[in-house]
Amino acid sequence: MSVSLSYDKSTDSLYIELRPLPAKRTREIAEDVMLDLGEDGEPVGYDLQHASAKRDLILSIILGSAPKVAAE
Repeated sequence: MSVSLSYDKSTDSLYIELRPLPAKRTREIAEDVMLDLGEDGEPVGYDLQHASAKRDLILSIILGSAPKVAAE
């Protein structure tokens, strides 16, 4: 899996793209953490606000150990 990161220092926001596909649905999975789901219900990316305070979560996403969220 190839991961792409986009960080905005002025807002301390980070987007972690897991797959280069459009999001069909977005779910809030934690405070200031949004999960973008593709048409197939699988994650395509994470949008994190206050990213500098979420280093452990960021590492778990990048290393592939982030919790899976079932599509509803």
